[in-house]
Amino acid sequence: MCSSEASARREHSLLAKLNVVLVQILKQDWPQKWPTFIPDIVGAAKTSEVLCENVMVILKLLSEEVFDFSRDELTQAKTKQLKMSLNQEFAQIHALCVFVLTASTRPSLLKCTLETLLVFLSWIPIGYIFEGQLVEVLLSMFSNPELKSLSLQCLTEVVTLTIPEYEPHIYQLYIVLFSKLEREMFVGEASPQRVYAEGTDADRDFIQQLAIFLVSFFLGHRAYLEEDTSRHQSLVVGLEYLVQISYVDSLEVFKICLDYWHSLLKHLFELHCSSVMGPVALPTLSTAPGFEGGGGEGVQPGLHLYTTTLSHLRLLMIARMAKPEEVIVVEDENGNVIRERLKDNDELTRYKMMREALVYLSHLDHDDTESQMISKLKKQLNGSEFGWGPLNRLCWAIGSVSGTFNEEQENRFLVSVIRDLLNLCEHTRGKDHKAVIASNIMYVVGQYPKFLRQHWKFLKTVVNKLFEFMHETHPGVQDMACDTFLKICSKCKKKFVVVQAGEAEPFLAELVRNLPSVIDKLEDHQVHIFFEAAAVIVAVEDEPQQRSLYLARLMDPPNGTWDTILNQGFPEGNPDFGFFSRQDISKSITSILQTNIAACTSLGSYFEPQLQRIFPGIIKIYECYAVLVERQLATGGVHAAKTSVVRHLRSVKGSVLRLLTLFIESSAGSQTTLQQIAVSLGEPILKDYGTCASPDAREAGVLSLYAAMIDKLGESAQPLLPQLLEYTFESTLSMITANFEDYPDHRYNFFSLLRTIATHCFGALFVLPGAEFTRVMDAVIWAIRHAEKNIADVGLTTLFRLLRSVSQSQHCVPFYRAYYMKLLQEVFALLTDTFHKPGFSMHATILKYMLSLLDNDGVLANEPIWEGPGNLYPSNRAFVHGKLEEILVTSFPNFNKQQITQFVNGLFKYQGTDQTAFKSHLRDFLVASKMYSGDEPVFASDPADEYSQHSQVHPTQAGIAAAGLNAEDMNA
Repeated sequence: MCSSEASARREHSLLAKLNVVLVQILKQDWPQKWPTFIPDIVGAAKTSEVLCENVMVILKLLSEEVFDFSRDELTQAKTKQLKMSLNQEFAQIHALCVFVLTASTRPSLLKCTLETLLVFLSWIPIGYIFEGQLVEVLLSMFSNPELKSLSLQCLTEVVTLTIPEYEPHIYQLYIVLFSKLEREMFVGEASPQRVYAEGTDADRDFIQQLAIFLVSFFLGHRAYLEEDTSRHQSLVVGLEYLVQISYVDSLEVFKICLDYWHSLLKHLFELHCSSVMGPVALPTLSTAPGFEGGGGEGVQPGLHLYTTTLSHLRLLMIARMAKPEEVIVVEDENGNVIRERLKDNDELTRYKMMREALVYLSHLDHDDTESQMISKLKKQLNGSEFGWGPLNRLCWAIGSVSGTFNEEQENRFLVSVIRDLLNLCEHTRGKDHKAVIASNIMYVVGQYPKFLRQHWKFLKTVVNKLFEFMHETHPGVQDMACDTFLKICSKCKKKFVVVQAGEAEPFLAELVRNLPSVIDKLEDHQVHIFFEAAAVIVAVEDEPQQRSLYLARLMDPPNGTWDTILNQGFPEGNPDFGFFSRQDISKSITSILQTNIAACTSLGSYFEPQLQRIFPGIIKIYECYAVLVERQLATGGVHAAKTSVVRHLRSVKGSVLRLLTLFIESSAGSQTTLQQIAVSLGEPILKDYGTCASPDAREAGVLSLYAAMIDKLGESAQPLLPQLLEYTFESTLSMITANFEDYPDHRYNFFSLLRTIATHCFGALFVLPGAEFTRVMDAVIWAIRHAEKNIADVGLTTLFRLLRSVSQSQHCVPFYRAYYMKLLQEVFALLTDTFHKPGFSMHATILKYMLSLLDNDGVLANEPIWEGPGNLYPSNRAFVHGKLEEILVTSFPNFNKQQITQFVNGLFKYQGTDQTAFKSHLRDFLVASKMYSGDEPVFASDPADEYSQHSQVHPTQAGIAAAGLNAEDMNA
């Protein structure tokens, strides 16, 4: 197929498959069964360029399989053997690569050789790189437009090496490379930005690779360039090139550069801190001590080398500042408008990194930071650089440097910024444009709480201005005003509960008095944020009676609506189901409950007086809506649970459960209060869950509510368990045991509840009748079988906690006699199931723990855990060893008896060592289980064969059957 170019092209797909097959054969048979492979294939490569190209593909695949992908494909012993063979015979491969790169003119062969060399460079002996002509050959490739990017990738691998004796060689490589770039690419006005904007796709790819090269070089060798003044210029030039590359219109390229700028600035910041204060741990970025002088006069001589670069970096960060965390308004599945924060997205991650970079830059030179930001803002005012995008990014940058100036400088800086923004707003026409400036003002002000705390009148003016913005109906302004109010309340809360100079009462008293007029224009989701913010202030009032009074006055508006609904809905103490079935009423109740949730979020256990006030009504409302849901199900059948009518009814129940769960989770109050709540919830909530006609209408929140309750009550929650298990256990299991997919919320919450019970009420489980305890264990096993990672993790954690608790109890031997081998088989079945690969670490932890119980000093060292006479086996360890061998020999016919014995011996040996060694031994077994090994050694070591006879003891005893574990499952 490689006899001619036409034949190779025609059979390309088949040739690729054959190459893969050959590499798979080599992984098993080389070098022991084919010791001449490398000489053979190198010799074949010299017969024709077409064949040589395919040889390069094979060598590349082999290197990747051994050095990159061997972890889950090869055992440790085999991997080590292959790596040694490649290293020993690499001289022939190296000679072939150099020969091709210097003698061939075939583009595809040159490209293929560079790609192969690229994967070699991460592991080949260093001498082949620096003591031959390889680097010179790679540099010569730059004249070829099609190969320069690949050549640069290879050189990038070279400069990642950090070996002191080769530093001069790497530095010389850097110098030669840049001299070639300045002669051949960046000539005249050509810059990285211009080349990227006007060049070809190959040019753009090269600029990206150049960014990676520079970052790799500076990360490994910047210190070498700093050591000698003769090398300083080359450092500065390289950094300036990287600054220019950072401006190219590519987010990927910018992120590459940003990672390096962040690390460089952190290093310089720590260097500056240590020079000012000596080596110390830096407490925070924004409040690092030692920067009270303002300006750059404290900069150390070693940092002057970077002065120009740092100034350019400040401009770069301002120009490309990412957007802070964004809040959006969405409609949930129940039709309620809620606020959702976009977290952990790419832009937010970039914002956090850029914010830290700007903090470092500001600390390193306050004056230059202030000067550049003020200059940029003046250009917005005079119109020379006016634009909403640049203005937004500038304000985000200004907000990011909060806390980095000394007090006097920060006051001057912030006053100047606010004044200029207000002037810009005054001279701007159009509501949309004014709204943009207003949002920027709110953002900047919210980022400077220290200034606000020190200037009460300004703080009060800002808050009152926010109240005005809350009446502005332009899209986004009210949201931004509520956000900023919450941020200010969180940072300046104590200022609102004390009487300030010139005031007759605390601001909080004025706020709760004027509350209706402040929130009358806000939508429901905005009202919830406002109450969360106001509750933050209430929570810091130290005097309990005054705090309760503030809370009552704060909650007056929603409580008034709540009382009205209850009076109309229960005219003579009996519910008016027609009234409560109205959608507007259910929406009003849901909104009131969410307002309480918002307040409880900030108040925690201080929310108790409000909960006591509305608790009787909450129970009545829950019971009423439970009846309404049942009526809908009775008339519309089980499918009615998915209709919009039932969803609106259930949203009320869901809000009740969220409020109660939140209060319990955040409560630090007496257990008496929680016990009273728990008793009150049994009949209306638990019974409704257990007797609900449709599984689709059961509230998963009931399970998380009781998990929170048990977590807080601890062992004192044991009296709740009989009723809890009666109403939740069978009803939930019937929903989730039909398959592994339906009712994901119920699954997760149910298994989380089991985990909580196992942690806090472990003793109560053993009081259950035998059948019920068996059902609990079956549920735990069902949990760990889930392929869904979050559910499986809960199940595994529950099992591990249960095992540890059992091991320290009087129930230890009876429990393990009934469940030890069954659980061991389940864990092995999961280990060998690729769908459960993410849980490997926890599987290994549980297995290691179970085996450790059999040690001489373990809890299962003496009393037998097998069924039958006590003298059947010498010890529990011998029993488990033998049974494991029986199970594995049956389940894995590709292993012989000796290999299984070797593996089991290794388990018992490594369970007494660190987790890494144990996991490595298990991983070798999993790799070997996918292939036929013959009689060859499989594992890296062969522990003493101290248990080789255990499987021969009473071979007719079947023990616990290996149910659920078979060869197909184990090899899956």
